[in-house]
Amino acid sequence: MTERKPANVDFADWIEAQIRAAQERGDLDGLPGSGKPLRHLDDDQWWLKAFLKREDLDTAPLLPEGLRLRKEIELLPTAVAAVPTEDRVRALVAELNERIDQCIRTHTGPTVLVRFVDPDEIVEGWRVDRAALLERLADAEPEPEPQPEPPAKRRWWRRRR
Repeated sequence: MTERKPANVDFADWIEAQIRAAQERGDLDGLPGSGKPLRHLDDDQWWLKAFLKREDLDTAPLLPEGLRLRKEIELLPTAVAAVPTEDRVRALVAELNERIDQCIRTHTGPTVLVRFVDPDEIVEGWRVDRAALLERLADAEPEPEPQPEPPAKRRWWRRRR
């Protein structure tokens, strides 16, 4: 672009004339993305969402405390499935209930209803899951131990060292 905008021409009209001239010359043909809609016109934080998706980052820490606790309550049965003892399950539920209590007392941000977790209900579910897991392990057939390979025979022409 070597020519300057003439003084008596409106800026928008001058730019439109430049674009029309480039189209007529064919300068805009075959560009990447040609004919595709422009993305992200309605989303100001498109770059942040794309970054989180590209880097495969967990978005749970970005949630308000109430929503984070509700998500943790929802995932609690799967989280306690790997816990070996009932006492440890009860301790995890007590710690979660303590954080729920703290969230209710120091409420900030959007109002999210978070209810306390019943430890007996979680322990009962843990017992059922644990019994099913132990039953599957008992039914599973143990794999036979691999037999070690016999040592290779020493040929008579090889020297001993």
